[in-house]
Amino acid sequence: MDKTPKQPPGTPDRVLTNRQGHQITNNQSQRTVGARGPATLENYQFLEKITHFDRERIPERVVHARGFVCYGEFEATGKIGDEPASKYTRAKLFQQAGKKTPLAIRFSTVIGGRDSSEVARDPRGFAVKFYTEDGNWDLVGNNLAVFFIRDAIKFPDVIHSLKPDPVTFRQEPNRIFDFMSQTPESMHMLTHLFSPRGIPASYRHMEGFGVNTYKMVNAQGDTVLVKYHFHPRCGLASLTAEEAGKVQGQDLGSASKDLFEAIERGEHPQWDIYVQIMEDHDHPELEWDPLDDTKVWPEKDFPLRHVGVMTLNRNVGDHFNENEQIAMGTGVLVDGLDFSDDKMLVGRTFSYSDTQRHRVGTNYLQLPVNQAKNSKVSTNLNGGQMSYRRDLAEGQNPHVNYEPSLHNGLHESPREEPNNPPEVHGRLTRSVIERRNDYIHARGRYCTMMDWERDDLVLNLGTLLGQCERDVQERMVWHLLMVHDDYGRRVGEMIGITADNVRNLPPLAKQVLTEDEQRRLKSLGNNGDVIDPKVWGQWTSSVKNYKASAEEVLGGMRNVPTEPAKQAAE
Repeated sequence: MDKTPKQPPGTPDRVLTNRQGHQITNNQSQRTVGARGPATLENYQFLEKITHFDRERIPERVVHARGFVCYGEFEATGKIGDEPASKYTRAKLFQQAGKKTPLAIRFSTVIGGRDSSEVARDPRGFAVKFYTEDGNWDLVGNNLAVFFIRDAIKFPDVIHSLKPDPVTFRQEPNRIFDFMSQTPESMHMLTHLFSPRGIPASYRHMEGFGVNTYKMVNAQGDTVLVKYHFHPRCGLASLTAEEAGKVQGQDLGSASKDLFEAIERGEHPQWDIYVQIMEDHDHPELEWDPLDDTKVWPEKDFPLRHVGVMTLNRNVGDHFNENEQIAMGTGVLVDGLDFSDDKMLVGRTFSYSDTQRHRVGTNYLQLPVNQAKNSKVSTNLNGGQMSYRRDLAEGQNPHVNYEPSLHNGLHESPREEPNNPPEVHGRLTRSVIERRNDYIHARGRYCTMMDWERDDLVLNLGTLLGQCERDVQERMVWHLLMVHDDYGRRVGEMIGITADNVRNLPPLAKQVLTEDEQRRLKSLGNNGDVIDPKVWGQWTSSVKNYKASAEEVLGGMRNVPTEPAKQAAE
């Protein structure tokens, strides 16, 4: 709400105008022939007003349509764990203890439309735009540590399966699990999503992950692989499907409301930011590929290293300009940070910027929320829809919009920092990665859940698979038994399918099983699996999760006994 004092009618600086600057003397009636009309065509003020109204929506995002933006800052520790940040990266925002970098963050749901429920079962987007002195850095992640697929060519397929049926326009479980049953690497993400972690109680009470593997580059040009984690000081809290239904019956925007009101009353949410570091090579000693975004890096082998704290302290002033038009992209990196060869990351890097140009426009980076606020922008780009300036440098010859030039045009930066990534040799091919190992990490996730999370996971999957066709049910139970005896048995019992019913199913046509998976298949449902809650360490989606009620969510999650993620892990 606007808290500024109200000025009396007729105050000069509050006069209504149109976009041409013309003062509007009558905003109540069109220009007509007589009081009853007809209206005239030269109704300029009406035409300007109504045609803008007709166009005041831009296409909603295909994914992440419903979201909420706020602002804050990142304060660096100057270290990565116990070591100087400079050992691993020359990115300036990490170098000095106490250095603060302003940021914007957009939380979102993925599948639902712009007016959908914020307590639907769905991954949550966790996208941060850091306004650094070297330009913007976008870290575009989710609240879950992994994804459904490992190759970006499958992204349209997985989203289509999760979106409404093109005929019935309903989200159909049979479509979802038809696709997932043919995509073994999705078992890890499904185990996250259909647990309570798939319905966070609020945006303040959820984790964030970069999901993809990136690189850091130091001053000598040496590179390491890196994954990013955000752990909420509010602690984690999630809803069961039953409690989420109660919230949805009263409020479709509970998460946005909670975050907005918390910031307004001065309860500024904070996240501790950590990274995991790995040497930059193929790591043949691992049973899984470190660039596979359907996998996590176990903390017992690759510990979390603290790099700073994110604090959110300011709400937007205008939802459309700062939320609908904010534009994130995985290709937006600053010096000292780099891409890995992660197949999903490479595909996302093209797709995200491409969709912003389609949705917001060619000059979307000139909008205030997307501008590089703390570094100079000088380009030779010009024209395009909705351009409102040229990015001229001080003293630049405005006639020269090309490079190189002798006549005071822009020139290349003399700064050329070293980068010594590993050499890559290989045959051009279209193939999957070699170390797929599709079930081992889903098994780890199933083991590290709290008991109530595991019970809810089984209930959710069993209920939805009960709406699917028999062939889909059988293949899904087969996969779940390949993950863990208890997992497949419990879900199977809900839909009347046992290990004996699916024991003779062969692997999928292009599926390659490891030796361990071949052994498991021979003893399907009888592999002697146990629950080992320490299999991955205590952090990645394994910290204590508070079981929130609808009443607590609708009450703004106030006085809820959650624990900070760090404390819960310890």
